[in-house]
Amino acid sequence: VNQVANLTLVNSACDVVSTAYASTKESHPYIRSVCDAAEKGVKSVTEATASCVQPVLTTLEPHVAAASEYASKGLDKLGEKLPLLQKPVDQILSDTKKLVSSRVADAKDAVSS
Repeated sequence: VNQVANLTLVNSACDVVSTAYASTKESHPYIRSVCDAAEKGVKSVTEATASCVQPVLTTLEPHVAAASEYASKGLDKLGEKLPLLQKPVDQILSDTKKLVSSRVADAKDAVSS
């Protein structure tokens, strides 16, 4: 989970969503109250679940470690094959806009000629 969260794309996407969430809460008092209640509920459920799950996680720790190592190797390979994961959202959007604009300009030129 940490490795996925540290991917540039994922990290920047989380920042974008977090900023939008905070801005929406700040701008709309009714949404803020609903979000605050939901956050409290999620926190309570998380705390309750953590205490119940901890003994199970302790028992499964060797298996979780093996799965984590396997997943880590898979993510490394995925990162090699998809360099896009190492770019922030803003750069991907900018690159995509440039590519689309270029293709549209090429299509216009082809139609014109």
